[in-house]
Amino acid sequence: MSFKYNRLDKDKAAVLFVDHQSGLLSLVRDYSPDEFKNNLLALADIAKYFKLPVILTTSFEQGPNGPMVPELKNMFPDAPYFARPGQINAWDNEDFVKAVKATGRKQLIIAGIVTDVCVAFPTLSALEEGFEVFVVTDCSGTFNAAVRDAAWLRMQNAGAQLVNWFAAGSELQRDWRNDVEGFGKILGDHLPIYANLIQSHSSVKPQK
Repeated sequence: MSFKYNRLDKDKAAVLFVDHQSGLLSLVRDYSPDEFKNNLLALADIAKYFKLPVILTTSFEQGPNGPMVPELKNMFPDAPYFARPGQINAWDNEDFVKAVKATGRKQLIIAGIVTDVCVAFPTLSALEEGFEVFVVTDCSGTFNAAVRDAAWLRMQNAGAQLVNWFAAGSELQRDWRNDVEGFGKILGDHLPIYANLIQSHSSVKPQK
């Protein structure tokens, strides 16, 4: 069986942030709160940096799920935003799906809470309709590692690619020479260990 490496392309990808809500954050136990928030904002920075279409959605905001994480909503004030009245699977909301299709992008970068429901359900639905789906593992959270791993397996077996935010950003960047400073700043801002590399590079690069 031959393998085809379908890599992320900044001209073909859109980002879907699904149910990153204040109430649902309390369910994320496979990452620490600080780590998870940092990962999420790193993906948001990547989406802005590459000027990717972004779509935001929440589920049952008036109930215990709560509103969307304010930092995320504030970063994309002009992005399509869908407060679903009750559909658990975002793909069951016609307006959300229309907005996804209106981007004209066939690669969907998806992250959300919880991994096994709010991420898995729209991922499987989008795959069924012929989209390429890239699930950002460290920007999606759930109750524990066992639940997470089962969800990953389910999505992967259906054809989804599993990536973390660092891998997604690097694949979109393709070549350091495209912009060392811009892409490097995102890495340094969200990965303290990478900030050391950026500082080292800045200290030795030739001055103009």
